Amino acid sequence: MKKAIFQVEKSGIFTTIQDLGRYGYQQYGVVVSGAMDQFAHRIANILVGNKPSCATLEMTLIGPTLHILEDCVIAITGANLSATIDNKPLNTWKSTYVKKGQILSFGKSTQGILAYLAVSGGIYAQDVLGSKATYRKAKIGGIAGREIRKGDILFSGESKDDVKLLSGRILSPQIVPNYQNDLPFRVIVGPDEHLFSKAGLATFFREEFEITTELDRMGCRLLGPIIEHNANADILSDAITFGTIQVPANGQPIILLAERQTSGGYARIGSVITVDLPRLVQQPPRTKIRFEATTIEKAHQLYISQEKVIKRLEIAAQVY
Repeated sequence: MKKAIFQVEKSGIFTTIQDLGRYGYQQYGVVVSGAMDQFAHRIANILVGNKPSCATLEMTLIGPTLHILEDCVIAITGANLSATIDNKPLNTWKSTYVKKGQILSFGKSTQGILAYLAVSGGIYAQDVLGSKATYRKAKIGGIAGREIRKGDILFSGESKDDVKLLSGRILSPQIVPNYQNDLPFRVIVGPDEHLFSKAGLATFFREEFEITTELDRMGCRLLGPIIEHNANADILSDAITFGTIQVPANGQPIILLAERQTSGGYARIGSVITVDLPRLVQQPPRTKIRFEATTIEKAHQLYISQEKVIKRLEIAAQVY
């Protein structure tokens, strides 16, 4: 049974309801959407006793101000948006019991740009094609397919009987991501590497690129040295995924993100591996980034290792 959990007093810059995405409908032109930083989203849910697939609030740069309408347990992960409860600092990557009447608010980001707020029972919204994820361009999911606004009442789903027992869980500092490290983003080359010259491929992996202000949930444009094609930069529209890097005729890369289109017609120089995507989406505009080639075998090993960590946390969270 759903219950009113938050009243929105200030909306923040851009806050939406997200889950793990809307799969199975790309053939009909429906994008996947879902949380940009899926690691932070999943961990937030685990900390409050939810399944990792439950919906959270994805908050961008400056979060909302929320009046708490019911005692509950919350967790905030991802970017550090200087969260406070009744003006007292609130730890991130930790579950906290909050009470009816308290005010949850956020300030400026000190690391990252996307934070996730989970609540025991999950954020409630009607499923649309099997997902609660907000996709604003199609006006589906979340609250009428839009970001939250002042005056909105947000609901949670059914939670465990004694939610107080969920409070105080904290993620080991060894597992908490460091979004500010300057390690290169690992890329699986292709499938269109034959459309780039040797010099173009060398430029991509040798030079730095800047994340421009043309950044949203669909993708981000980079600015840097021109990546040279052999001839035509266009291909017949083909498959793309979260992390696909396209290079149009101007030689400037585009990285596709959670709300990527269902297919693309620009040459694909590579794809950022799954375990590096959370750090990628947390980078603000004007950040300079680099790329490093890796193999699909290594990408699989890293992904399996990450999933084992998450699964162990999920299993441990069932005992409280």
